[in-house]
Amino acid sequence: MRAALLSCAFASLAAAVPTISVKGSKFFNSDGDQFFVKGIAYQLVPDDPLIDNTQCGLDAALMKDIGTNSIRVYHVDASADHTDCMKTFADAGIYIWLDLDTFDTQIEQTSPHWNESQRDAFGAVMDEFHQYDNLAGFFVGNEVLTHLNGSHAGPYVKAAARDMKAYRDSKKYRNIPIGYSAADIATLRPMLQNYMACGSNASEALDFFSLNAYSWCGEATFQTSGYKDLVKNVTAVNYNIPIFLSETGCREPRPRTFEDQAVLFGEDMTPHWSGSIVYEWIEEANNYGLIKYGDKVAPDSPSAPPDGFPRSGTPTPINPDFSNLSNQWKTLTPSGVKEADYHPTLTPPPCPDFTPTFWEVSANAPLPTLGQTFSRDQDSSTGGQPAPTGGPGQGTPTPSSTQGAAPGNPAWEVQSMGLGLMAVLAGFLIWM
Repeated sequence: MRAALLSCAFASLAAAVPTISVKGSKFFNSDGDQFFVKGIAYQLVPDDPLIDNTQCGLDAALMKDIGTNSIRVYHVDASADHTDCMKTFADAGIYIWLDLDTFDTQIEQTSPHWNESQRDAFGAVMDEFHQYDNLAGFFVGNEVLTHLNGSHAGPYVKAAARDMKAYRDSKKYRNIPIGYSAADIATLRPMLQNYMACGSNASEALDFFSLNAYSWCGEATFQTSGYKDLVKNVTAVNYNIPIFLSETGCREPRPRTFEDQAVLFGEDMTPHWSGSIVYEWIEEANNYGLIKYGDKVAPDSPSAPPDGFPRSGTPTPINPDFSNLSNQWKTLTPSGVKEADYHPTLTPPPCPDFTPTFWEVSANAPLPTLGQTFSRDQDSSTGGQPAPTGGPGQGTPTPSSTQGAAPGNPAWEVQSMGLGLMAVLAGFLIWM
């Protein structure tokens, strides 16, 4: 009993920041100020970077120095105690955007399903993190749809959001925003974006939508980067929920200048977009890191991490990338609109029509129910809607990738987790 009371007391200390909520197409904090995401992807180890408070303290201090107000965390252990790390980030004014899935519960594209085992696992993460005021929002999926004929997985993402919103409300948790982080697949835009917000039943729509986009590379501009199209896709339908970049930061050509941040937080985009999360904090084999914890060592060295990149210690900025981001953020302080002065009259966008080979989901088809698995043995006029194939636990989801970064070029490609990376993650589990 004493331990439970102490835990609650310490958790209440994390209320150093106002909470985040959604109104219309914008985020606001509980002080009534519009909130723009200035974030960094943060996944030091595969299963949970929010347990070691010493490490959280070292990282949070440096993040605060450059104006970070958010981190994105892809995987956590719901059974662990996160009180200290969450308080440390709260004290630094930093919010957490958290994926609900784990390596074995993600919604996967090839044979999508949504069942009780997944819902309960997502719920366990929500149960642990809802108590922290600096928990900004939850993702029900990351890059579930990664290629043209993957649209049949869309309804399962939306069904997960529906059920997790219902779970949140049934538990009487605060109205924590629930959304999705999409791969930037040109052939699925803007259908996927609109689908996740469409429909007359708000309980079945996402609270926010986000995109992993790496199209601004080198000497790009608002027009040549495709950012102009990102704005156009939103304004064309008067998009009714908040949208932001949940991953960005093209790595080629070097150095990374982060000049896109000036546009993302400038007058062309702030009326419609709510900021971005830069990929990523730690230096790894993919060369997207903003900091390192020491030089890479031989993976077969004693006590070395499987990929040779140190995962803890004092963060050392990797320049000029780190200083370039810092210098951009220091000059960017969008004020937005006060919540009291914002009176939206937005309506959901139309659900996209069924289009063979592009968007194979019927506009009026119902969402999957809990326990359904997709089957292609159906009439395409139903939009590929699922038929029940059994109860909970059907199927074997594959691990989701925390390496959602596209290869640094404007081709807008997406990397999926390969067997090599899977082997690295398995090695991490043994090393830890």
